[in-house]
Amino acid sequence: MDHFRYHDNQLFCEDIPVAELAEKFGTPLYVYSATTILDQLKALQTAFAEVEPLICYSVKANSNLGILKLLAEHGSAFDVVSGGELHRVVVAGGKANQTVFAGVGKTDQEISEALHAGVLMFNVESEAELDAVARVAAKEGKVAPIALRVNPDVDPKTHRYISTGKKESKFGMDIDRSLKLAERVKSIGSVTMIGMHMHIGSQITTVEPHAGAAAKAVEIIAQLRAMGHPISWYNMGGGFGINYKGHEAKAIAEFASVVVPYVKATGCRLAMEPGRVVVGNAGILVSRVLYTKQSGEKRFLIQDAAMNDLIRPALYESFHRIWPVVVPPGLPAPPDDYEAAIPGTAPWDVVGPICESGDFLAKDRSLPPLDRGDLLAVFSAGAYGMVMASNYNTRPRAAEILVSGREVHVVRRRETYDDLLGPELVALEPAPASH
Repeated sequence: MDHFRYHDNQLFCEDIPVAELAEKFGTPLYVYSATTILDQLKALQTAFAEVEPLICYSVKANSNLGILKLLAEHGSAFDVVSGGELHRVVVAGGKANQTVFAGVGKTDQEISEALHAGVLMFNVESEAELDAVARVAAKEGKVAPIALRVNPDVDPKTHRYISTGKKESKFGMDIDRSLKLAERVKSIGSVTMIGMHMHIGSQITTVEPHAGAAAKAVEIIAQLRAMGHPISWYNMGGGFGINYKGHEAKAIAEFASVVVPYVKATGCRLAMEPGRVVVGNAGILVSRVLYTKQSGEKRFLIQDAAMNDLIRPALYESFHRIWPVVVPPGLPAPPDDYEAAIPGTAPWDVVGPICESGDFLAKDRSLPPLDRGDLLAVFSAGAYGMVMASNYNTRPRAAEILVSGREVHVVRRRETYDDLLGPELVALEPAPASH
């Protein structure tokens, strides 16, 4: 359950009207609900409590320091995929020894930094990466704790760009290759294999893929232990889906009901790496209408949020609910079905100012009549929204606001032109005068 609700036809984030936030902080604007984030963290802690999970929030979903600090204060551990994300965790008050370092392309510098910070474990994704971790650890005089990332060849039934559990994925290794690598690990003194990692994809909305992966994990962990590896962690990854349209995802408790029995069978401590399910529905992107335009039969609603602010629709053709912040009289707030024709509405392409045909947030979306200055809310934008934003077309990135009850915190100010130009070091000198 998220904490964005309409009262008297006006959208609120917790106890604050969203229109007030837009007037004060401008648009485009990311608005997050702290209560929603903590409710989702608590739901995970409760659903998997029987196996005492270490819930390692996936920083790549939303890496804002304010959100990381909030999660750290309420018992979250972390999952990172870069040295920069590890630095964010430490700055925000997270514990390195409760942080998993994932990712397929760790550099020697990142490995060294993580070893000195004392991360819980490295998810090792290839033979070459194992060699790198072992080499750096030996040079530093340390023993690196690792978890082998295994692809169980389970189809998560999600978008091809966010499916990671098939054997042809760039992530991890197939089972046979993993077991061969595990044999080689026994002869390397600078690493110790303490876990097995199995993340099969993202935005998984049914329980069967997780059940299939967990069943294979029981077998693989038994084989790794038979080799002599001290496997004490089963890292199931994350991937729990959320409701983008309002009804497609299973409850966290349903995922737990099929996974927990397998975790018990492994005899391991459970680690997990949820991201989207924690923050996805805890954030919205607020934009303001600039112009309306008709070309042939197509209607275009041009507003000030663009693909540089929220790239998911352009990148994945993903669906985000969109509805006015202040709803005209006589219309639902919000409708039950955003894809159906709604009385009093017409189909619009919701587009931004970027000079790309792919700059859209929705196509043929039923929306009521809107005028210049009206506000729109793009829902389910808390994950892979601001964190994937860019400065394309030299557009400053949006501000981010974290709301808790009636408290409002600016957790990232809006960028300025000076912010954008600051790192560029070329000084432009006037051309010499001609004689």
